Amino acid sequence: MTIGLDTTSRQRFRPNRLLLMLLLTTFLTCSLGWLFKAQCSFDGGWSASEQYTTGCYSDAMPFWGGREIAAGKLPYFEARMEYPVLTGALIYLDGRITAGLFGKTASAPYFLFVVALVNTAIALLVTALLWSMRLAPARLWCWALAPPLVLYIGHNWDILAVALAVGALALAQRGRLTHAAGLAALGGAAKLFPLLLLPLLALRPLVERRIFTTTAIMATAIGAWGLVNALPALLARTNWLDFYTFSTSRSGTAASIWELAGQFGWLQTDIAQRNLWSAALFVAGTGVIVKLGARRHWGHLWVLFTPVATWFLLVNKVYSPQFDLWIFPLLLITSRRMGPVALFLVGDLLAYFAEFWFFAGQEGAWPAMGQTGILIAASVRGAGMLWIIGDAVFAAAPAWVDRPGGAGDPV
Repeated sequence: MTIGLDTTSRQRFRPNRLLLMLLLTTFLTCSLGWLFKAQCSFDGGWSASEQYTTGCYSDAMPFWGGREIAAGKLPYFEARMEYPVLTGALIYLDGRITAGLFGKTASAPYFLFVVALVNTAIALLVTALLWSMRLAPARLWCWALAPPLVLYIGHNWDILAVALAVGALALAQRGRLTHAAGLAALGGAAKLFPLLLLPLLALRPLVERRIFTTTAIMATAIGAWGLVNALPALLARTNWLDFYTFSTSRSGTAASIWELAGQFGWLQTDIAQRNLWSAALFVAGTGVIVKLGARRHWGHLWVLFTPVATWFLLVNKVYSPQFDLWIFPLLLITSRRMGPVALFLVGDLLAYFAEFWFFAGQEGAWPAMGQTGILIAASVRGAGMLWIIGDAVFAAAPAWVDRPGGAGDPV
């Protein structure tokens, strides 16, 4: 007698099989990401500007010695660290794993391997979170095969904040706004952008005068952020503040609108002016996004996190290439159409190599790129981002936004 699965069992099995396939594919994509970054570290270091010409630059390589990770020093308390606390803790953990696995032979390339491996584990968590939100399968495959994973899984540690932000959205989809606020606040202790979700979580309860819910959301957020920041803020204040002082004192990066405007003579601004005007533009633009978007998305205001974060990147004075990883999974969750997402991905690839080839040209290496190349690449990416913002504000959200556990819509 043949024993088969009944219909219900088969329905339960298929999503699990899909998840396993997605996890395996994500792992393979991240493995390519490690190879992409490790290609110029096998000989022990970089030479002839290869970190720029090939695009294999990774923060892990200079951090191993430059932030005293090799010496095992505790970030903030014993060494400076220009990242928020949870990211600093992850960097320290990666360093201790490297030392434990490789002992006296541990070096920057081994550290890069561990960074990519731990980041891959976090990327797998993001895959599982996206699957739990019941996105359309095509979107899940877009994450598992994502070019940004290849570019950035070994680039630095921003995937931690990405995972916390996606986790917060997964909780918000289920109506667990207080828990979502806690995760978003923890994300803000890894990188600041998840904090942009907090006002969106609290706005509707506040307007509807649900004081207990509003208070619980904000208290949870403050408590979660304060819990992980309290000790370094109190006992290592100078090093803890380094991230914030470093952020305000930076002039900008090559692909930001402010740097491009200055390079082409359209608008000359100093650091203080860039800080002021980028903040003013962000606040004004966010107000417009929320006011217009609330008309369509009042029942799920958290979906406006995507256009708000996208606008933040567009007007910020610092736009490092890996920032594109911040919003890519958010786009898959909340974007109605994939056209603007595809344009954004093309712009991401163009901007990545344009910026690194610009650095190569400054060192007399080839391939080289001038500011015009960066402008073209940033314009393509910017066009995609503006399309994303408009689509998010005026178009209906995908069906899975309001149907946690549902089947989802086609792309």
